[in-house]
Amino acid sequence: MTAPFLQSIDWSRPWLAPLQAAAQPVLAAADWRAALNDAARMQGLCNHRGFPLQFVPQEALPQGVAYEEFISSTGGIPTRENLHDFFNAMVWLTFPAIKKQLNALQAAEIARRSVPANPEKAQQAGTRGKVRDAATIFDENAALLICADMAWVSALRAHRWRETLLEQRQAFGKSVEVILFGHALMEKLVMPYKAITAHTWVVPAEPEFFSLSREQQRAWIDIAVSRQLENGLQTGNFTPLPVLGVPHWWDDQNEAFYTDAQVFRPPRRTI
Repeated sequence: MTAPFLQSIDWSRPWLAPLQAAAQPVLAAADWRAALNDAARMQGLCNHRGFPLQFVPQEALPQGVAYEEFISSTGGIPTRENLHDFFNAMVWLTFPAIKKQLNALQAAEIARRSVPANPEKAQQAGTRGKVRDAATIFDENAALLICADMAWVSALRAHRWRETLLEQRQAFGKSVEVILFGHALMEKLVMPYKAITAHTWVVPAEPEFFSLSREQQRAWIDIAVSRQLENGLQTGNFTPLPVLGVPHWWDDQNEAFYTDAQVFRPPRRTI
C-alpha cells in the first residue's frame, strides 16, 4: 500500500512525467524506502567519492554535521517520510550525475570554508558563501530549460512572457523544453498555484535532441548539466519562470493569464 503522504501526488501532472519511470516501482512497493535503495543499487549509484548511495533515516545524520557533508563522506542520503525528501530521492534516481556534481560542489565549499587558508579570512569560516547558496537554489528550485534557440532564451530573460509562452508556444517540445529538477519546487506543485516560480537554468541543445526518446533525453540532460556544473555556478546564472506558464501545464493559458503582472512581472528597471 502506498504511504499516506504519497497519496496526495497527482501523477497526471505534465511536470512529473520525467519522474514516472523512477517512481512506479517505488510506489508499488510495500516499503518505499527499501524500494529506493533497491533502485539505487540496481543503477549502481555512487556519490562523487565512490561510496554507494543509500537512502537512510534522518536520525543517521549526526548532530552538527552538514547534510551535504554527510552525503559526501558516507553516501548516505538522510530521508524523512515526507514529500520534500521523496521528491529529492526521485531526482537522485532520475538525474544522478547532476546530483552527484552538486553534492561535490557543496562538499568542497563546506570543506574550503571550514578551515580558511588565510587567517585574515577566518570570519568566513562556517558561512555558506555564494557557491553553496547557488547550489542549494539549483537543488531545491531549478527548472532546466533545454533550448536550441538562444533568441528564445534572451526573450525569456527580458520577461517577454507573452512572446515566449503564448505566441511561441508551438516551439515547446520541438525546439525548447522545460524539465523540473528542484525537489522543493515539485513539492510546492503538489498543491499548485499560479505564482510558483522556478530558477531556470539554460541548457543549450542541438535540434536533434528533440527527436530523441524520453529516456535518451533524460540521459543526455544528466550528462550535459553535470558537465556544466563542473565549472561552478552562481546565483546570476538563473532566470525566473512562473512554471504554470509553461505551455500545456495549466488550464486557461490565455492572454489574460500572461498579462497578470503580479505573477508575470516586468523586468526590473535599471538606472
